[in-house]
Amino acid sequence: MSIRVGVDELQGAGFPMGGEPLVALDLADTLMTVTEPATDLIGTRDASATWWALQSGSLPPGPVPDAAATRRLRAAIRDVLDSHLEARDARPHSVDDLNAAASAAPMSPRLVVTADGIHREERWHTEYGGNAALAAIAAEAIGLLADPERLRLLRRCADPACSMLFLAGNKRRKWCTSNICGNRARVARHYERTHGDRSV
Repeated sequence: MSIRVGVDELQGAGFPMGGEPLVALDLADTLMTVTEPATDLIGTRDASATWWALQSGSLPPGPVPDAAATRRLRAAIRDVLDSHLEARDARPHSVDDLNAAASAAPMSPRLVVTADGIHREERWHTEYGGNAALAAIAAEAIGLLADPERLRLLRRCADPACSMLFLAGNKRRKWCTSNICGNRARVARHYERTHGDRSV
């Protein structure tokens, strides 16, 4: 059973966004592309270890992925999701990297007999290399991209100073988080209403 980490837990650990239904989106959001240069939220060993530990309840067990492999998959996911939002073709190498990560550690169903009865389990095959966590994340991204109905829920935060992606559970959701970007918008609207144009 998968246990998703919540946005409050991620924010408490210093990550401004997360808790999306897919770890693939949370991974894409660890790179803030609106800053120059882009801000890598998992660019240090400690930040990376914290992020992976928080996400572990939603991922198959195994070692923390290599930093370079993580950055490569994150770039691929970000490109294919951005390409959808920007109505452009994804870069061919992004699609190749996504497929390679998903196939590097294939999954197979297993039947397990316990005292409680028969259960289905997933087994991730890392015998010949690959990382189960990265494969699972790549599979999530592929599943999202291949599901037109769910893909219609993909949004980029309406705050121009934010690059975070999310799945909008309802049509009214415009902000990655209501307590950061949504709050900024409310404060700006309130300021405009109360102060107006005083230059005249």
